[in-house]
Amino acid sequence: MSIMQPPPAILLMGPTASGKTALAVQLAQALNGEIISVDSALVYKGMDIGTAKPTLEERGRIPHHLLDILDPSEAFSTGQFRTLALALMAEISQRGKIPILVGGTMLYFNALTGGLAALPEADPAIRARLDLELENQGKYALHQRLAAVDPEAAARIHPNDPQRVQRALEVYEISGRPLTSFFTTDKAQALPYQAIKLIVAPPDRKILHDIIAQRFRIMLAQGFIEEVQHLFNRGDLNEKMPAIRAVGYRQAWSYLQGEYDLETMTEKAIVATRQLAKRQFTWLRRETDADNFFSGQKDLLAQVQALVISKINDRCRQQTITGGGKNGDAILESKNMFFDSVDT
Repeated sequence: MSIMQPPPAILLMGPTASGKTALAVQLAQALNGEIISVDSALVYKGMDIGTAKPTLEERGRIPHHLLDILDPSEAFSTGQFRTLALALMAEISQRGKIPILVGGTMLYFNALTGGLAALPEADPAIRARLDLELENQGKYALHQRLAAVDPEAAARIHPNDPQRVQRALEVYEISGRPLTSFFTTDKAQALPYQAIKLIVAPPDRKILHDIIAQRFRIMLAQGFIEEVQHLFNRGDLNEKMPAIRAVGYRQAWSYLQGEYDLETMTEKAIVATRQLAKRQFTWLRRETDADNFFSGQKDLLAQVQALVISKINDRCRQQTITGGGKNGDAILESKNMFFDSVDT
Protein backbone atom coordinates (compact mmCIF):
# COMPACT_ATOMS: atom_id res chain seq x y z
CA MET A 1 0.00 0.00 0.00
CA SER A 2 1.43 3.37 -1.03
CA ILE A 3 1.62 6.22 1.47
CA MET A 4 0.32 9.61 0.36
CA GLN A 5 3.19 12.10 0.51
CA PRO A 6 2.48 15.70 1.57
CA PRO A 7 2.51 18.26 -1.26
CA PRO A 8 5.68 20.34 -1.67
CA ALA A 9 6.02 23.96 -0.63
CA ILE A 10 9.09 26.11 -1.19
CA LEU A 11 10.11 28.48 1.61
CA LEU A 12 12.51 31.04 0.14
CA MET A 13 14.12 33.07 2.91
CA GLY A 14 16.87 35.65 3.13
CA PRO A 15 17.83 39.09 4.41
CA THR A 16 16.39 42.23 2.91
CA ALA A 17 17.83 43.24 -0.49
CA SER A 18 19.21 39.75 -1.17
CA GLY A 19 17.38 39.23 -4.46
CA LYS A 20 14.61 36.94 -3.15
CA THR A 21 11.82 38.52 -5.19
CA ALA A 22 13.49 38.11 -8.58
CA LEU A 23 14.54 34.54 -7.79
CA ALA A 24 11.02 33.65 -6.61
CA VAL A 25 9.48 34.89 -9.86
CA GLN A 26 11.98 32.89 -11.92
CA LEU A 27 11.43 29.81 -9.80
CA ALA A 28 7.65 30.12 -10.07
CA GLN A 29 7.90 30.33 -13.85
CA ALA A 30 10.21 27.32 -14.01
CA LEU A 31 8.24 25.10 -11.60
CA ASN A 32 4.64 26.19 -12.23
CA GLY A 33 4.30 27.92 -8.89
CA GLU A 34 2.45 30.78 -7.26
CA ILE A 35 4.02 33.23 -4.82
CA ILE A 36 2.85 33.97 -1.28
CA SER A 37 4.48 37.02 0.29
CA VAL A 38 5.95 36.51 3.76
CA ASP A 39 6.41 40.18 4.59
CA SER A 40 4.73 42.29 7.26
CA ALA A 41 4.93 45.49 5.17
CA LEU A 42 3.92 44.23 1.72
CA VAL A 43 0.39 43.60 2.98
CA TYR A 44 -0.27 47.36 2.99
CA LYS A 45 -1.75 49.33 0.11
CA GLY A 46 0.04 52.48 -0.97
CA MET A 47 3.39 51.30 0.38
CA ASP A 48 5.14 50.19 -2.79
CA ILE A 49 8.48 51.94 -3.24
CA GLY A 50 9.78 51.69 0.32
CA THR A 51 8.85 48.00 0.62
CA ALA A 52 10.40 47.06 -2.76
CA LYS A 53 7.06 45.51 -3.64
CA PRO A 54 7.10 43.28 -6.74
CA THR A 55 6.39 45.31 -9.85
CA LEU A 56 3.14 45.05 -11.79
CA GLU A 57 5.11 43.31 -14.53
CA GLU A 58 6.35 40.66 -12.10
CA ARG A 59 2.87 40.20 -10.67
CA GLY A 60 1.43 39.97 -14.16
CA ARG A 61 3.63 37.01 -15.01
CA ILE A 62 3.07 35.05 -11.80
CA PRO A 63 0.14 35.13 -9.34
CA HIS A 64 1.17 36.86 -6.09
CA HIS A 65 -0.72 36.61 -2.82
CA LEU A 66 -0.85 38.64 0.44
CA LEU A 67 0.05 41.88 -1.29
CA ASP A 68 -2.07 45.03 -0.89
CA ILE A 69 -4.65 43.38 1.36
CA LEU A 70 -4.82 46.02 4.12
CA ASP A 71 -5.02 49.76 4.59
CA PRO A 72 -1.98 51.19 6.47
CA SER A 73 -4.29 52.09 9.37
CA GLU A 74 -4.93 48.39 10.06
CA ALA A 75 -2.87 45.91 12.07
CA PHE A 76 -1.83 42.47 10.81
CA SER A 77 -0.92 39.74 13.25
CA THR A 78 1.26 36.68 12.92
CA GLY A 79 -1.81 34.54 13.54
CA GLN A 80 -3.65 36.22 10.66
CA PHE A 81 -0.70 35.57 8.39
CA ARG A 82 -0.56 31.87 9.29
CA THR A 83 -4.29 31.37 8.73
CA LEU A 84 -4.27 33.12 5.35
CA ALA A 85 -1.04 31.49 4.19
CA LEU A 86 -2.22 27.96 4.99
CA ALA A 87 -5.50 28.55 3.16
CA LEU A 88 -3.65 29.90 0.11
CA MET A 89 -1.17 27.02 0.15
CA ALA A 90 -4.05 24.54 0.09
CA GLU A 91 -5.72 26.34 -2.83
CA ILE A 92 -2.48 26.52 -4.83
CA SER A 93 -1.71 22.83 -4.23
CA GLN A 94 -5.23 21.86 -5.27
CA ARG A 95 -4.61 23.68 -8.56
CA GLY A 96 -1.63 21.42 -9.15
CA LYS A 97 0.88 24.20 -8.56
CA ILE A 98 3.65 24.70 -6.00
CA PRO A 99 3.25 27.38 -3.33
CA ILE A 100 6.41 29.47 -3.08
CA LEU A 101 6.58 31.48 0.12
CA VAL A 102 9.10 34.29 -0.11
CA GLY A 103 10.04 37.13 2.20
CA GLY A 104 12.07 38.33 5.13
CA THR A 105 9.63 38.40 8.04
CA MET A 106 11.19 35.48 9.85
CA LEU A 107 8.59 35.48 12.62
CA TYR A 108 6.00 34.56 9.99
CA PHE A 109 8.10 31.68 8.67
CA ASN A 110 8.62 30.46 12.22
CA ALA A 111 4.88 30.56 12.95
CA LEU A 112 4.10 28.76 9.71
CA THR A 113 6.45 25.85 10.30
CA GLY A 114 6.25 25.62 14.08
CA GLY A 115 2.74 26.76 14.94
CA LEU A 116 1.63 29.48 17.31
CA ALA A 117 1.21 29.61 21.04
CA ALA A 118 -2.14 30.79 22.43
CA LEU A 119 -1.07 34.24 23.59
CA PRO A 120 -3.33 36.67 25.50
CA GLU A 121 -5.20 39.17 23.36
CA ALA A 122 -3.84 42.70 23.18
CA ASP A 123 -4.87 45.15 25.88
CA PRO A 124 -5.29 48.66 24.38
CA ALA A 125 -4.73 50.40 27.73
CA ILE A 126 -1.47 48.55 28.46
CA ARG A 127 -0.30 49.03 24.88
CA ALA A 128 -0.97 52.78 25.02
CA ARG A 129 0.95 53.07 28.29
CA LEU A 130 3.89 51.12 26.88
CA ASP A 131 3.89 53.40 23.83
CA LEU A 132 4.13 56.39 26.14
CA GLU A 133 6.90 54.78 28.18
CA LEU A 134 8.80 54.01 25.00
CA GLU A 135 8.55 57.64 23.99
CA ASN A 136 9.59 58.97 27.41
CA GLN A 137 12.11 56.37 28.58
CA GLY A 138 13.48 54.98 25.34
CA LYS A 139 13.82 51.51 23.85
CA TYR A 140 16.75 50.43 26.03
CA ALA A 141 14.85 51.05 29.26
CA LEU A 142 11.98 48.85 28.06
CA HIS A 143 14.40 46.16 26.95
CA GLN A 144 16.08 46.17 30.37
CA ARG A 145 12.69 45.75 32.01
CA LEU A 146 11.98 42.78 29.75
CA ALA A 147 15.34 41.24 30.68
CA ALA A 148 14.28 41.34 34.33
CA VAL A 149 11.04 39.39 33.80
CA ASP A 150 11.87 37.24 30.75
CA PRO A 151 15.63 37.04 30.12
CA GLU A 152 15.22 34.44 27.38
CA ALA A 153 12.89 36.69 25.39
CA ALA A 154 15.18 39.67 25.99
CA ALA A 155 18.13 37.69 24.62
CA ARG A 156 16.12 36.82 21.52
CA ILE A 157 14.56 40.27 20.88
CA HIS A 158 16.88 43.14 19.98
CA PRO A 159 16.34 46.57 21.59
CA ASN A 160 15.99 47.95 18.05
CA ASP A 161 12.76 45.95 17.71
CA PRO A 162 10.65 47.85 20.29
CA GLN A 163 7.35 46.56 18.92
CA ARG A 164 8.22 42.99 19.90
CA VAL A 165 9.72 44.14 23.22
CA GLN A 166 6.45 45.91 24.02
CA ARG A 167 4.41 42.85 23.07
CA ALA A 168 6.50 40.65 25.38
CA LEU A 169 6.02 43.12 28.24
CA GLU A 170 2.30 43.33 27.47
CA VAL A 171 1.93 39.54 27.63
CA TYR A 172 3.75 39.47 30.96
CA GLU A 173 1.57 42.21 32.46
CA ILE A 174 -1.66 40.56 31.28
CA SER A 175 -0.84 37.00 32.27
CA GLY A 176 1.88 37.22 34.88
CA ARG A 177 3.84 34.74 32.73
CA PRO A 178 6.91 35.40 30.58
CA LEU A 179 6.29 35.25 26.86
CA THR A 180 8.77 32.38 26.54
CA SER A 181 6.64 30.14 28.76
CA PHE A 182 3.80 30.14 26.22
CA PHE A 183 6.05 28.71 23.54
CA THR A 184 7.67 26.08 25.75
CA THR A 185 4.37 24.67 27.00
CA ASP A 186 2.44 24.58 23.73
CA LYS A 187 3.04 21.77 21.27
CA ALA A 188 4.12 22.80 17.77
CA GLN A 189 1.65 22.30 14.94
CA ALA A 190 3.22 20.38 12.09
CA LEU A 191 3.10 21.94 8.64
CA PRO A 192 1.23 19.51 6.34
CA TYR A 193 3.68 20.03 3.46
CA GLN A 194 7.06 18.87 2.32
CA ALA A 195 8.75 22.15 3.25
CA ILE A 196 11.75 22.80 1.04
CA LYS A 197 13.66 25.57 2.78
CA LEU A 198 16.04 27.75 0.79
CA ILE A 199 18.18 30.65 2.00
CA VAL A 200 19.66 33.17 -0.42
CA ALA A 201 22.09 35.88 0.68
CA PRO A 202 25.09 37.78 -0.70
CA PRO A 203 28.49 36.13 -0.12
CA ASP A 204 29.53 38.63 2.55
CA ARG A 205 27.96 41.30 4.74
CA LYS A 206 29.76 44.24 3.11
CA ILE A 207 28.19 43.46 -0.26
CA LEU A 208 24.75 43.41 1.37
CA HIS A 209 25.44 46.71 3.14
CA ASP A 210 26.41 48.34 -0.16
CA ILE A 211 23.30 46.96 -1.88
CA ILE A 212 21.08 48.26 0.92
CA ALA A 213 22.54 51.77 0.67
CA GLN A 214 22.30 51.81 -3.12
CA ARG A 215 18.74 50.48 -3.10
CA PHE A 216 17.50 53.10 -0.63
CA ARG A 217 18.97 55.93 -2.69
CA ILE A 218 17.26 54.47 -5.76
CA MET A 219 13.99 54.43 -3.79
CA LEU A 220 14.46 58.12 -3.04
CA ALA A 221 14.95 58.82 -6.75
CA GLN A 222 11.80 56.80 -7.52
CA GLY A 223 9.68 59.03 -5.29
CA PHE A 224 9.79 57.37 -1.87
CA ILE A 225 9.43 60.67 0.04
CA GLU A 226 6.38 61.54 -2.06
CA GLU A 227 4.91 58.12 -1.24
CA VAL A 228 5.33 58.70 2.49
CA GLN A 229 4.09 62.29 2.13
CA HIS A 230 0.83 60.94 0.73
CA LEU A 231 0.42 58.72 3.80
CA PHE A 232 1.44 61.61 6.07
CA ASN A 233 -1.15 63.95 4.52
CA ARG A 234 -4.02 61.55 5.23
CA GLY A 235 -4.12 62.69 8.84
CA ASP A 236 -5.33 59.37 10.28
CA LEU A 237 -1.91 57.68 10.50
CA ASN A 238 0.88 58.09 13.03
CA GLU A 239 4.35 56.74 13.74
CA LYS A 240 3.07 54.27 16.36
CA MET A 241 1.10 52.21 13.82
CA PRO A 242 2.71 48.99 12.56
CA ALA A 243 2.70 50.15 8.92
CA ILE A 244 4.53 53.39 9.68
CA ARG A 245 6.99 51.57 11.94
CA ALA A 246 8.29 49.70 8.89
CA VAL A 247 11.98 50.30 8.23
CA GLY A 248 12.47 53.35 6.05
CA TYR A 249 8.94 54.62 6.57
CA ARG A 250 9.45 55.59 10.20
CA GLN A 251 12.64 57.50 9.30
CA ALA A 252 10.91 59.28 6.40
CA TRP A 253 7.99 60.07 8.70
CA SER A 254 10.36 61.73 11.17
CA TYR A 255 11.88 63.71 8.29
CA LEU A 256 8.44 64.98 7.28
CA GLN A 257 7.81 65.97 10.90
CA GLY A 258 10.96 68.11 10.75
CA GLU A 259 13.05 65.94 13.09
CA TYR A 260 15.80 65.25 10.51
CA ASP A 261 17.19 66.78 7.39
CA LEU A 262 17.21 64.65 4.25
CA GLU A 263 20.82 63.53 4.61
CA THR A 264 20.35 62.45 8.23
CA MET A 265 17.12 60.64 7.37
CA THR A 266 18.85 58.78 4.56
CA GLU A 267 21.67 57.63 6.81
CA LYS A 268 19.30 56.57 9.59
CA ALA A 269 17.14 54.60 7.16
CA ILE A 270 20.17 52.80 5.72
CA VAL A 271 21.47 51.95 9.21
CA ALA A 272 18.03 50.72 10.29
CA THR A 273 17.80 48.50 7.21
CA ARG A 274 21.23 47.04 7.92
CA GLN A 275 20.12 46.34 11.50
CA LEU A 276 17.05 44.59 10.13
CA ALA A 277 19.29 42.41 7.95
CA LYS A 278 21.40 41.53 11.00
CA ARG A 279 18.28 40.40 12.90
CA GLN A 280 17.18 38.38 9.91
CA PHE A 281 20.54 36.59 9.83
CA THR A 282 20.09 35.74 13.52
CA TRP A 283 16.81 34.01 12.67
CA LEU A 284 18.26 32.34 9.58
CA ARG A 285 21.01 30.70 11.60
CA ARG A 286 18.35 28.60 13.29
CA GLU A 287 17.16 27.15 9.97
CA THR A 288 19.52 24.18 10.15
CA ASP A 289 17.47 22.16 7.65
CA ALA A 290 17.65 24.79 4.89
CA ASP A 291 19.87 24.76 1.80
CA ASN A 292 21.96 27.89 1.24
CA PHE A 293 22.76 29.80 -1.93
CA PHE A 294 24.68 32.97 -2.62
CA SER A 295 22.71 35.62 -4.48
CA GLY A 296 24.45 36.50 -7.71
CA GLN A 297 26.21 33.15 -8.00
CA LYS A 298 26.55 31.60 -11.45
CA ASP A 299 23.53 29.61 -12.65
CA LEU A 300 21.64 30.34 -9.41
CA LEU A 301 18.22 29.53 -10.84
CA ALA A 302 19.43 26.28 -12.42
CA GLN A 303 21.05 25.15 -9.17
CA VAL A 304 18.02 25.99 -7.04
CA GLN A 305 15.65 24.39 -9.54
CA ALA A 306 17.71 21.18 -9.68
CA LEU A 307 17.76 20.93 -5.90
CA VAL A 308 14.03 21.49 -5.56
CA ILE A 309 13.19 18.89 -8.23
CA SER A 310 15.54 16.42 -6.59
CA LYS A 311 13.88 16.90 -3.20
CA ILE A 312 10.39 16.59 -4.62
CA ASN A 313 11.17 13.45 -6.61
CA ASP A 314 13.28 11.67 -4.04
CA ARG A 315 12.17 11.88 -0.40
CA CYS A 316 14.74 9.25 0.52
CA ARG A 317 17.51 11.54 -0.71
CA GLN A 318 16.08 14.38 1.40
CA GLN A 319 16.18 12.19 4.51
CA THR A 320 19.78 11.26 3.79
CA ILE A 321 20.82 14.90 3.36
CA THR A 322 19.10 16.09 6.53
CA GLY A 323 19.83 13.00 8.62
CA GLY A 324 22.22 12.57 11.53
CA GLY A 325 25.64 11.00 11.80
CA LYS A 326 28.39 11.98 9.38
CA ASN A 327 25.90 13.38 6.90
CA GLY A 328 24.38 15.64 9.57
CA ASP A 329 27.85 16.79 10.66
CA ALA A 330 28.75 17.60 7.07
CA ILE A 331 25.61 19.71 6.63
CA LEU A 332 26.21 21.58 9.88
CA GLU A 333 29.80 22.32 8.82
CA SER A 334 28.60 23.54 5.42
CA LYS A 335 26.01 25.80 7.07
CA ASN A 336 28.55 27.28 9.45
CA MET A 337 30.87 28.04 6.54
CA PHE A 338 28.00 29.81 4.76
CA PHE A 339 27.24 32.09 7.70
CA ASP A 340 30.91 32.65 8.52
CA SER A 341 31.32 34.13 5.05
CA VAL A 342 28.40 36.56 5.38
CA ASP A 343 29.63 37.72 8.79
CA THR A 344 32.84 39.14 7.37
